[in-house]
Amino acid sequence: QVQLVESGGGLVQVGGSLTLSCASSTQTILTMAWFRQAPGKEREFVAAISSFADTKRYVESVKGRFIISRNNMKNTLHLVMHNLKSEDTAVYFCAASRAVVATSRRDEYAYWGQGTQVTVSS
Repeated sequence: QVQLVESGGGLVQVGGSLTLSCASSTQTILTMAWFRQAPGKEREFVAAISSFADTKRYVESVKGRFIISRNNMKNTLHLVMHNLKSEDTAVYFCAASRAVVATSRRDEYAYWGQGTQVTVSS
């Protein structure tokens, strides 16, 4: 069983930056991703990174603003978010998959964290 714990969420102003982190309980190298869910909306893909960080994928709305990275030695995943917008407000979830590629498909991810709240205020 893989346990994922997110941290780093909080309140930030429009245009600000925030870094999310996710700690994994396993040393097994997995494809990992960030998803988010805004109130009243479905959970959506944000970014994914393959096992050895050779492939990264982003949803169009965050390209150029968000950066996903990982540290396999520390079993951690990160999401650096710049130029935050009010529409980035959501609960952000860390997820892990046994998929070979950095997939954006939610059903490919078997392991999920509890989520961390990001609120962008104007």
